[in-house]
Amino acid sequence: MKRILIIATGGTIASTADGRGLSPTLTGRELVEQVPLIDGLCELDFVQPMNIDSTNMRPGDWLEMARIIRTGYDSYDGFVILHGTDTMAYTAAALSYLVQASEKPIVLTGSQQPMANPFTDAKLNLYQSLLYALDDASRDVAVVFGGQAICGTRAHKQRTMSANAFTSINFPALAVLRGERIIRGVGLPEKSFSAPIFYDTLDERVCVIKLTPGLSPSIFKTLKPAYEAVILETFGIGGIPECAGASFKQAIFDWVDSGRTVVITTQVPEEGLDLGVYEVGRAYVDHPGILHGGDMTIEALVAKTMWALGQTRDADELARLFMTPINHDRTN
Repeated sequence: MKRILIIATGGTIASTADGRGLSPTLTGRELVEQVPLIDGLCELDFVQPMNIDSTNMRPGDWLEMARIIRTGYDSYDGFVILHGTDTMAYTAAALSYLVQASEKPIVLTGSQQPMANPFTDAKLNLYQSLLYALDDASRDVAVVFGGQAICGTRAHKQRTMSANAFTSINFPALAVLRGERIIRGVGLPEKSFSAPIFYDTLDERVCVIKLTPGLSPSIFKTLKPAYEAVILETFGIGGIPECAGASFKQAIFDWVDSGRTVVITTQVPEEGLDLGVYEVGRAYVDHPGILHGGDMTIEALVAKTMWALGQTRDADELARLFMTPINHDRTN
């Protein structure tokens, strides 16, 4: 019988009401006990590194989860992480970079309603996450939620209340789950049974800026003391404004010429970036220190930039790490 490690971290799935709003109180073991169908599926062990609202999830918590997976990797056939939905996509992306090429599945799930709610989605999500983790074809990091398995670098929370909270951005869902059936939509190569690659360093000094009409380029100067990298969400397919007076071009070039990094992406969720299409983007195509986000999600961009900066400050090596596809995080 297969062995699965449940890593419980809190979130809505574990929350109860105490008069001050929902907050996580239930343990992973208590949650599993509420889903009788799980009984007999596999051997389960539990670890509870934290019990928090995922709004409070930090990069250090990602490192702790990766450490737990690394420590138990040889003892278990898979891992299921119970997590709040608000930052689940960030954690899934981060674990995709901290635990690479895993032949064993690392599955994140949670719920939009607490386990005790009479209309909860928690029971089915937990059950199907275990089914997915137990399936021989599953591998790497994935989010299982609302009847879908989504690649860990492609998940994005699209809805705040509905049961189908997550969507897969610019990449097909790995599978659809219907009851006990797993219907896979992406052909994957045969497992190689190679050893995974673990990492244990991140650089948290990464900031996201969303361009808005009238935003001042001076924001780059303001951020310099605290951040090493800026992820810039541009307009459309890659438009960065230029107007009389303050210059975004000068601010961005000054930032990267000082040894810092800019990652350029689009604030439009679907279809990705192409800086070569319009004049307002072409100036940034080949400038050293500017990385292109392609069709990656913002969650994956944040996590990958933190991971890459945690491994090197050499500009060429940083670019190589960033542009290398990992767990299907980019197609261009």
